[in-house]
Amino acid sequence: MNWELFYLVCFFLGFALSLISFVAGGVHLHLPTKLHFHFGGHGVPKLGGHTGSGGVSIFNTFSLMAFLAWFGGMGYLLMHYSSVGVWLGFLLASLTGLFGALIVFLFLAKVLLPHDRAINQADYEMVGVLGRVNSSIRPGGTGEIVFTLAGTRRCCGARSEDGSAFERGREVVVTRFERGIAYVRGWDELAGEVQDAADVHAQEFGKKDQVL
Repeated sequence: MNWELFYLVCFFLGFALSLISFVAGGVHLHLPTKLHFHFGGHGVPKLGGHTGSGGVSIFNTFSLMAFLAWFGGMGYLLMHYSSVGVWLGFLLASLTGLFGALIVFLFLAKVLLPHDRAINQADYEMVGVLGRVNSSIRPGGTGEIVFTLAGTRRCCGARSEDGSAFERGREVVVTRFERGIAYVRGWDELAGEVQDAADVHAQEFGKKDQVL
């Protein structure tokens, strides 16, 4: 067997799969076994097996690809540039591959996974967001509001829902969002309407109690 070629193939296979996993996003590769690879998508790709630290499988695809690349790279260097025996070279290459896989596994489990969370579309819903006018909205014109969405401070263009003016610093509520423009109403107006509706409801409820 040509060991140099074997190690070189392992190195390029691991490197190529690692590159594909970063640029191909969402690739799902089925193998003719019970195992399957996930590239991209949400969360950390898994190959199967028991779950390790942080909820990521010890035998995840990133660790496997790192093992192949480190194993192949070290094996090729040992076979090509040193005089170590075949089996000693294989052992050293295997240990190097395991070390590289462990580094990747710890990076996934301790660094990436703790900050990984599923995207909730409701967190990015603009309607109902409370903001503040940052640039005055003229009657029938466009201004700017600042607001917090999904834990991040943001700003966007804004127009009045009814065409009225809003001075800088006034609190507003987004009632609809179209083509990058937020249509807003004053928070005090909406709060007043809610209070009026509550008063009417209380009065009607009181009348029913009197009748009973």
